[in-house]
Amino acid sequence: MDRRSFLRTSALGGGAAAASTLAAPAYAQGKRTLTMVTTWGRGLAGVHDSAQYCADAITAMTDGQLTVELKAAGELVGAFEVFDAVSSGQADMYHAVDYYFLGQHPALSFFSNIPFGMTYQELNNWYYHGGGQELQDQVSEIFGLKTFMAGNTGPQSGGWFNKEINGPEDFQGLKFRMPGQGGQVLGKLGASVQNLPGGEVYQALSSGAIDGTEWIGPWADEKAGFQEITKTYYTAGFHESGPGLSLALNRDLFEDLPEFQKQIVEQAARAGNNWTMSLFMANNGSALQRLQSGGVKIMEFPDSVWDAFGSASAEVVQEPMDDPLYAECYESYMQWLKASAAWISTSEGAYSKQRNRVLGI
Repeated sequence: MDRRSFLRTSALGGGAAAASTLAAPAYAQGKRTLTMVTTWGRGLAGVHDSAQYCADAITAMTDGQLTVELKAAGELVGAFEVFDAVSSGQADMYHAVDYYFLGQHPALSFFSNIPFGMTYQELNNWYYHGGGQELQDQVSEIFGLKTFMAGNTGPQSGGWFNKEINGPEDFQGLKFRMPGQGGQVLGKLGASVQNLPGGEVYQALSSGAIDGTEWIGPWADEKAGFQEITKTYYTAGFHESGPGLSLALNRDLFEDLPEFQKQIVEQAARAGNNWTMSLFMANNGSALQRLQSGGVKIMEFPDSVWDAFGSASAEVVQEPMDDPLYAECYESYMQWLKASAAWISTSEGAYSKQRNRVLGI
């Protein structure tokens, strides 16, 4: 038995037997209804929209042969239960960000975000043209999933705090919500890191259960209402420079689809990837202006904090390197990050700097 077969068997355990007792997708005159579960609370700006876009696109492009019914977090399973639900066959597909599931496999970081990682364009370069999609397929196959990138939020903000951060020592004992490897970095700086689903963050911040939180960016953060609680907002973060969102299907279900439906699912995910990124970027600028007008203080972390982020990030990203598949993903990811960044910084980066200077932006 090869490594992936062994891991899949051990990870799922008795899941296959349990799944056999669950309801199969509903069939009616050649049609079937598929259930999508998500990590997003219903109505969460941008991310819920992204999941709904994918569901609607699959339904429309198959002319209703596949009807995707979306169940938001908590409506069928909890936000952090969607991975297991789809892997076992309890649900048919999920829409999520996969760093929520690093306990399943650390390599899932690369298809969401690693600290000081890729931007949206750099991630697309690697994913579609540098072998990233094939590596994602190797990881997801272990768990009986077929996964596609299906969204991106663009660069995320550093977060909302109940005090200003003047040095790395200010993270000592700070109760802060940040998932994924970014949260592990803050843990190394002494923070008490909380991993909360999006729908629970406002209440936790409002009640004082946490001292601060990152979420997404100005538009989604404004919609969440964090400015009602604190006015200290850091708009650049180290942890999510362009995080990918995932659409994952139960692999047996996916393999059972006719080829044209498989292609429709993949193309719906690709369309959702671009559409979601544009949605966030179209709304962030005006939202930031509204936040500033409402008294929010726009901050940048000092260099000493960025340096501390960098040192801790280097440790966190290296820690799972004893896993061969993680190491393979890391090598490929970093090779493409460096190649893409080298060109983008000397072309688009230089152009943007001069354009903004000339136009006074």
